[in-house]
Amino acid sequence: MDLHLKNLFGRFQEQFGSGPGLGPGSGTCLMKVEGIAPAFIKSIFRAAAALYRTDPWKRLRPGHLFGIRVGKDSDWSSKKQPFPCVQFIGGDGGDLGFIMFRSENNARRMTSSRETIRVPNVEVLRVTYELESIIFPSNQRMIRSLSLEASGTDRFPAIDVARCMSSGGLQFRNPTLEELRFVYAFMKAISLLHPLLQQDKEAGPKWSRLMCFEPFIETVDVQWPPEMAKGYDLVAVTVSHPPGQAYEEKTSSTASSTPTKYAEPPKEDVFVDTKVASTVGLRQCAMCDKEVHGEQSLCCGRCRAVIYCSPVCQKQHWKETHKSLCGLYKAMMEREEELAMKIFMFPCAVDLPCKWLESLGIHQKGMWRRKCSCYSHCPFGLLPVKGGLWDSWGGLDDEEYPRDSPFHNHFLREGMSSPILLSSWSEYYNLRSLSLSSPVADILSHALTVYYILTTLSTSSKNLLLKGKEVILHYLGPEGELDWMPAFAEVGHLLNGLGNIQIVMVGPEVPTNLSGTTSGISSRVRVNLVRGFYQEEATYLPPPHVVVALNCGLECYASWMGTLDLIKSMGIPAFFTDQCEISCANAKQVLRNAGLHITHPVTPNPFRSPVRYHGPANNLPSYSNGFVLGVNT
Repeated sequence: MDLHLKNLFGRFQEQFGSGPGLGPGSGTCLMKVEGIAPAFIKSIFRAAAALYRTDPWKRLRPGHLFGIRVGKDSDWSSKKQPFPCVQFIGGDGGDLGFIMFRSENNARRMTSSRETIRVPNVEVLRVTYELESIIFPSNQRMIRSLSLEASGTDRFPAIDVARCMSSGGLQFRNPTLEELRFVYAFMKAISLLHPLLQQDKEAGPKWSRLMCFEPFIETVDVQWPPEMAKGYDLVAVTVSHPPGQAYEEKTSSTASSTPTKYAEPPKEDVFVDTKVASTVGLRQCAMCDKEVHGEQSLCCGRCRAVIYCSPVCQKQHWKETHKSLCGLYKAMMEREEELAMKIFMFPCAVDLPCKWLESLGIHQKGMWRRKCSCYSHCPFGLLPVKGGLWDSWGGLDDEEYPRDSPFHNHFLREGMSSPILLSSWSEYYNLRSLSLSSPVADILSHALTVYYILTTLSTSSKNLLLKGKEVILHYLGPEGELDWMPAFAEVGHLLNGLGNIQIVMVGPEVPTNLSGTTSGISSRVRVNLVRGFYQEEATYLPPPHVVVALNCGLECYASWMGTLDLIKSMGIPAFFTDQCEISCANAKQVLRNAGLHITHPVTPNPFRSPVRYHGPANNLPSYSNGFVLGVNT
């Protein structure tokens, strides 16, 4: 009898929905929205599926309200944002989805401690993920006729606008085409930005189960689908938590421009001479390039990021260059502690790599020979190899380097293998049972950044791997990576028995005698080496699913322009990393000038090298593969 009641109650919940939402949906069908094209319906369902895969409900509850701003107020018919406040529902059980409100006040009135409640005469837009088996027949026919993408395995988004009546009931209507455009932009932006929320452990009552986050505001450029573009392809979408925060937008901003987050420095030219820590080695003045020792150098008292040999150079540099950048540098320096990877036990300030490697006992050994200049005379890819993984990792202890062996006990519930999805170095080190004193993350950063891009950032390549198919990746500009093949073997183990990856490394540093060779570094990963510039060699290569360039320095080399033109013409996902936010911001501008659409914002890479590198004239947080951005995705 108990089992019968349990099954009956389960079917009741499936049919009519459960909290913490507002109850069952209306069954509205997007095909009935005036002016909507089938292609845009497909785009909406793809965006909803992409958001579902990021699983925001792991951390977000109705009490976490988000402010949302899509373009400018003048872009919308009512001259204001249609639904500028959003909450996620279902994290504690019930229907998964999100609710969009006309104002923050409405959101707070309708949000109790753990659920959304009905308030008379308030209109909301709802997106709920419903099981395919219980959605209305009209929606089922639409899904079949348009071959719409599912969210997860068996769920599809249901979108309606509901008004709470004085009687306590709900009145429904179809969303308008404009409202659907707003929802689309939000889903694309929030799927990229919500993982960036940082928990604030000191905020909120100690007894509260609701996780608190640090204040957050970020802008990402969202590309409109071709069928919805109105004179411009991109729109700036700003997401904030809690709502109410705002950028200081300049009057010259357009609908497609990203507002600046950094304020101009004070007008008064007041300088505070700050001594640089004595642990810093030989540096160069940002103005005259004169070499100065750490104890003799000065840095800007506002941002503490730029090094000078004297107050004269500091004042001259302020007038010529630094005045316009000081605010940005200051914002970056404030993130220094946030970006540092505190799980590691070795020092993260490395100006003298030889000295650091000597302290670990791996200087001039194995793959570490490419981490200093001692072997710069030897071409990339041609370091003498003794053989054996122990020698490749410089003779580290057994618990300090990954073995060439598969992972075990990582299966789906149905008994099928699946690639291992990682989100941090701590996960990887735990998985491999590595000591936190191990420096291998510094070399593995390249391989695991590639794996992170393929399995987390690039939806198309992730889907291919989940289906057990091969992904072809074009890897541009390899240098030290040519001597780090044992590290890339780890990518094959992380695939965990599903899918294959063909990496085609193309660049002018590939030795002539290695060009055209293939290396099967593991049973599921093989690497082809090609010497030359990508735009000249791409015609002869297998078409890629994704292109990657790590620590690319886009703004430094004119040869990138031909490569970017080719990537634009191919229209495939491409991802770039650089060492610091300044470099990545410059790269972002280069990509935009080349006509490429930025679809993944400049964000810290969880698999950046944990070793902090100082530039010769600055203290800016800088890490190999430190920040990543994506285009055409």
